Amino acid sequence: MRPAHRWAVVAGSAALLVVGPIAVRAWPADDSDVSAAELLTTVQGNLDHPYSGYVEAQGTLLLPVADRFTDVGELFGSSTRLRVWWRSADEWRVDRLLATGETDLIHNAQGTTRWRYEQNDADLSHDPDIRLPRTADLVPPEVADLMLSDAEPSEVSRLSAARVAGRDALGLRLRPGARQTSIDHVDVWADADSGVVLRAVVVGKGSGKAAFTTEFADFSPVTPPAERTRFVTPPGADFEFDDVLDIADAANQYAPVVPPDRVAGLVKGPASDRAVGVYGSGATRLIAIPLRGREAEPLREQLRLTPGVREEPQAALVMIGPLGVALGGSGGDGGWLVAGTVTPDTLLRAVRDLYRGMVIVGDER
Repeated sequence: MRPAHRWAVVAGSAALLVVGPIAVRAWPADDSDVSAAELLTTVQGNLDHPYSGYVEAQGTLLLPVADRFTDVGELFGSSTRLRVWWRSADEWRVDRLLATGETDLIHNAQGTTRWRYEQNDADLSHDPDIRLPRTADLVPPEVADLMLSDAEPSEVSRLSAARVAGRDALGLRLRPGARQTSIDHVDVWADADSGVVLRAVVVGKGSGKAAFTTEFADFSPVTPPAERTRFVTPPGADFEFDDVLDIADAANQYAPVVPPDRVAGLVKGPASDRAVGVYGSGATRLIAIPLRGREAEPLREQLRLTPGVREEPQAALVMIGPLGVALGGSGGDGGWLVAGTVTPDTLLRAVRDLYRGMVIVGDER
């Protein structure tokens, strides 16, 4: 799961999680005199290091959502408990633990399988370049991958070490240099031994509180056994193959448009070669999805009911912490959905540039 392949959005949480035994958390952390630039290099070099553990993520972003976006709203607007086994970016498993069961994602050479315990069903899908966020994107190393993979040494500084999941973790702060970003800073703490990020905190501009926090409560840098990333369908369970993962994947495959190469001063990423555009990088990123009228109108109604919404001639726009959401078009029309960690003016410029620069390619892709 590389950053260019993801929805340009990671944000959410009001405070650091309090996890782990009190005695372990109170134990002083051993720090290091490693420089910020050196620690950044270590973190960037270990973004795909194997690990396993238990993660708690906390989001407070109450996003305006319609039916096709409900799962995204839950990810960034509530607490999420995860158990993860990560062998590599090509082989992993992330279980979301629920009060009455669990929903698991298992990724390997076959594709990505989603297993829902309560529904007793499983579906296998390909892993598209363009998709909406999912639970596996909430683990600390993936948040760090999204935010820090292309960070520059001039953008980082050291933070004091901390104890996370009973381990010494070295602190690093990213202050993005791009003027379009809505993120003030991203703080991460990396395991002193493995370099794996154990905690990540995202803070938006104009806020002294965390917008999103994710951290390990239990962690091991040992490579998990291969059987952890294999899935065997339980007897009696329903199983099917989905050739479309979600609404972003569907639009990317079938919408008869191609977005421009640049919007709001941000360049389209290399994975965006069809209808959906991902622009920018790191903490300054947005996604543009063309929606049909039947998908756009319910979301447009939700936007209009959201506190703080701005009704502009070219789009309805709302900022939820550092995450901005804008939807162009009007009435029962379709429209460009633009969302990301960018400023309101950047969102509106992006909407204008999309309508001016898009190319219609036919009825079907």
